[in-house]
Amino acid sequence: MKKRKLEVAVISDVHLGTYGCHADELIAYLNSIKPKKLVLNGDIIDIWQFSKRYFPPSHLKVLKKVIGMASNGTEVYYITGNHDEMLRKFADTSMGNFKIVDKLILNLDGKKAWFFHGDVFDVSIQNAKWLAKLGGYGYDLLILINRMTNWALSKLGREKYSLSKKIKNSVKSAIKYINDFENTAADLAIENEYDYVICGHIHQPKKELYENKHGSCTYLNSGDWVENLTALEYSFKRWKIYRYNHDKLLPFFVDDDLKELDMQDLIASITKEASTDQVKEKEKETEGDIID
Repeated sequence: MKKRKLEVAVISDVHLGTYGCHADELIAYLNSIKPKKLVLNGDIIDIWQFSKRYFPPSHLKVLKKVIGMASNGTEVYYITGNHDEMLRKFADTSMGNFKIVDKLILNLDGKKAWFFHGDVFDVSIQNAKWLAKLGGYGYDLLILINRMTNWALSKLGREKYSLSKKIKNSVKSAIKYINDFENTAADLAIENEYDYVICGHIHQPKKELYENKHGSCTYLNSGDWVENLTALEYSFKRWKIYRYNHDKLLPFFVDDDLKELDMQDLIASITKEASTDQVKEKEKETEGDIID
């Protein structure tokens, strides 16, 4: 099976290190694409809830896969979010094709795209971080309960059910928060003359043209890899929402060695690939000296 070639792929809210993360499915997706640019739009590693007791091989394999893509020519941008905010101290760090940033602006076929995670709009995070973290633990517990419920439903031949999505969609304050988030992001994008604004954070995949009296822009959200299993893809001058559950070709891209990777393998792989990049850079410098 040939990999799909993309200009840009965007994923966010993977939450590696939590029970809700669908790492196996994400690896299958990453195996199926060949993007020129991969944007990791925040909350990839859940440092808030990180535990040495739970970080399975498939979660490590996601990190290895991303680093492998960078070493093979894909430009990888890691935009920091609230759950991986500890990485913000490394903002503007660059290691070959892998870059850590707080926000990103790309020119896509003559149009400006503004990428950021979106937690800057979250009042609970800005003013009461402990409350937001407590909510994160509760959400993770809800996902764990939901997994057990869906296991039972599948045994009975019933359709899977999302408890957290049902709760969020039934609470008016949650709906208002999401609408306010989207409107604020779009208004700021129009004010700064961006054509696209691309966020994560609220776990709600969306693509919508937004207009106000000052202009218009396209609001996009990459969703998450906890409930929705979605990404954003840009190719042929168009954006689309990718949905894992609608992709019938994904079984052909599932990795067979997910359970064989451990921490030592990952570290060895990173070290090897970093050394390879350094050698390539030295070779380029040497070639430049010869030409001079």
